[in-house]
Amino acid sequence: MPDLISALQLSAPEAALAVGGLVLLMVGAFAGEKSARAVSVLSVLLLLGATALAVTGPLGQAFNGAYVADPLAVYGKTLIFLSSAVAVVLGDGWMKRARIARFEYPVLIVLASAGMGMMASSGDLISLYVGIELHSLALYVLAAFHRDDLKASEAGLKYFVLGALSSGLLLYGASLIYGFAGSMRFEDIATYAATNPSTGLVFGLVFLICGLAFKVSAAPFHMWTPDVYEGAPTPVVALFATAPKVAAMVLIARTLEGAFAGSHDQWAQVLILISLISFVVGAFGGLAQRDLQRLLAYSSIANIGYALLGIAAGTTLGVQSMLLFMTLYVIDQFGFFAILLSLGRNGRPIRTIADFAGLRKERPVTTLALTVLCLSVLGMPPLSGFWGKWAVFGAAADAGYWMVGAAGLIASVVAGFYYLRIIKLMWFDPAPDQAGTDWAPIEAKTIAWACAAFAFPLVIIGLTWLEPLTVAAAVGFGAG
Repeated sequence: MPDLISALQLSAPEAALAVGGLVLLMVGAFAGEKSARAVSVLSVLLLLGATALAVTGPLGQAFNGAYVADPLAVYGKTLIFLSSAVAVVLGDGWMKRARIARFEYPVLIVLASAGMGMMASSGDLISLYVGIELHSLALYVLAAFHRDDLKASEAGLKYFVLGALSSGLLLYGASLIYGFAGSMRFEDIATYAATNPSTGLVFGLVFLICGLAFKVSAAPFHMWTPDVYEGAPTPVVALFATAPKVAAMVLIARTLEGAFAGSHDQWAQVLILISLISFVVGAFGGLAQRDLQRLLAYSSIANIGYALLGIAAGTTLGVQSMLLFMTLYVIDQFGFFAILLSLGRNGRPIRTIADFAGLRKERPVTTLALTVLCLSVLGMPPLSGFWGKWAVFGAAADAGYWMVGAAGLIASVVAGFYYLRIIKLMWFDPAPDQAGTDWAPIEAKTIAWACAAFAFPLVIIGLTWLEPLTVAAAVGFGAG
């Protein structure tokens, strides 16, 4: 009994989200659709509560090592739960305005957050798979949440089918690893891999990496990303672009640096290849895009390539740089999507790049905010995106992968074309005739301006406390 109590204390954030999500589901089921707003508010409070439990809770292992609560998990969960709360806030108003408000939306995000928390704390192959599937099943439904929209239904179907394929790759890799190592626990796998390197174990690791790469939409496992980003509701895409990617990146770091630390030379080659392909696909694929959400999909593919460079370094500095990059990336992404959710012309949302033409005359503050965010994602110093890329490129160069970092810099220059094109349209092109912008929702506008303000100039102050937190998380994990 004491062991069970200790395990429940360690896993309190996920337990609270799972139980709370089921309670909110019952509230919505009995109260009906009129409870959508109340369920959203309660979901935000529940996610904030789970964040507090993660930050203040004890550290250690539970369930025979299947669950790990360490500084890396705490940092990852904090970012995941806060991102999910922001996604609930952005979606609540948008769903109501689109007349598709349902109480299931925040409940699905809460349940997905429980799975993402499990991913961040996975200590063996079983908890890894349970966490991935728990959050994926909720995300499949969210992608097709707008049931009357054919594109949304198509997005949900594509995400589900390709997600099943990636799960098959992941399970096959996990079964090979278990077959050779004789254990599911990362600690036991690390011990076996250090003393008994084998081709079969490397094959299992490669399949496992391929399955995980799908979850972060890294090329060449990105095929679902542009279509899902284009078809899913905008606030759902804002969630896809943030919290699940953080959870998957933490899981990749925990799996590779924990279970296969002695096989760094083997898996680093795979990650570097995936990073290089992601640079090319993300930078050049975005050049031909006209839909904003498809453009952001290709941008996310390239940015995940940058984040993977940090993990490929195989050092504490690499893990720390990945955490810093992902934190700054999440803030920039929420700023972008909040601006999309705050803009509309004649009752329809802004979806194409051409819709930004002449925006400075009607929304000067929003135009300035979007300009800052574009330059930040581009990596222009001294904005936040620059410091994120500086960190991962520095970690890669420190590990001897400076040529790969140089390729990332070239990809950033290519990607600069479509960000600068947006800036040019807003500031210098004339607005469409008789096309005024609609009233901006207060929650979306506030989040957009706050994210832009953090991108610059608040990032200068924010780095003074953000960098020590990422260092503590990486050192506490013990990578390198």
